[in-house]
Amino acid sequence: MKRPAPDQDNPEWTAAAVAKAVPFGALPAALREKLMAGGPQKSPTKERITLRLSRDVVDSFRATGTGWQGRLDAALKDWLRAHQD
Repeated sequence: MKRPAPDQDNPEWTAAAVAKAVPFGALPAALREKLMAGGPQKSPTKERITLRLSRDVVDSFRATGTGWQGRLDAALKDWLRAHQD
C-alpha cells in the first residue's frame, strides 16, 4: 500500500516541535485574541461536506499554499458560471 503524501498544510508534529510548544494561555494576549476572534459564523456562507476528488487535483491545489480550499471553491464557481444554460 502506497503511503499517502505528507499534508503540507498540517504536517506531523516532530519531537522538536512538541518540545517548543507552549500552552495557549502562555501566548501573548494580543495573539490569543486574534486566534479567538473568528469564532463560529453567525450565518455560514459555506457548507461542510465530504467530497472525494482525484489525488492530482487535490495535490495541485494544495501546492498553491494556504487558502487552497478557497481557490478550489472559486474554480468550481467559475466552472458553474461557464456551464450555465
